[in-house]
Amino acid sequence: MADVNRGNRPLSPFMIGQYYRPQMTSISSIMVRITGIASLGTAFLLVWWLLAAATSEGAFAVADGILRSFVGDIILLLATWAIWYHMLGRLRHVIWDLGYFVEVEISEKMGMGMFIGATVLTLFTAIVV
Repeated sequence: MADVNRGNRPLSPFMIGQYYRPQMTSISSIMVRITGIASLGTAFLLVWWLLAAATSEGAFAVADGILRSFVGDIILLLATWAIWYHMLGRLRHVIWDLGYFVEVEISEKMGMGMFIGATVLTLFTAIVV
C-alpha cells in the first residue's frame, strides 16, 4: 500500500467550525436548496388538503382543522417565507446568469437582502392575505 502522508492533505471546506467559515453566499445558496425542498412539502400539504376536500366531509374537517390550527398557521407562515426566499434566490441566479452583480461584496449584500426581502414579503403576505 502507498505511504500516504495524511498530515499534509488539504482540509475539506465542509469541515464547518475552526477550519472553515461559511460565507453569506454559501449559506444563502444552501438555504435556496432547503427552501426548495420545503416548498415541495408545502405542495404535498396542499394536495392532501384538496384530496381530503374531494374525499369526504370528515377527511376535509381533519385536514382543514390541522391547517387552520396554531401549528398549521406557523407551518403555513414558514412555508410562505420559504416560497418567497426561494423565489428571490432564483431571481438572484438569473441576475448572475446575465453576468450582473457577481462581485463578492455585492453577492453578500444580495444574500442578506434575500433574508430581509423574504421576511418583509412574508409579513406583507400575512397582513394583506
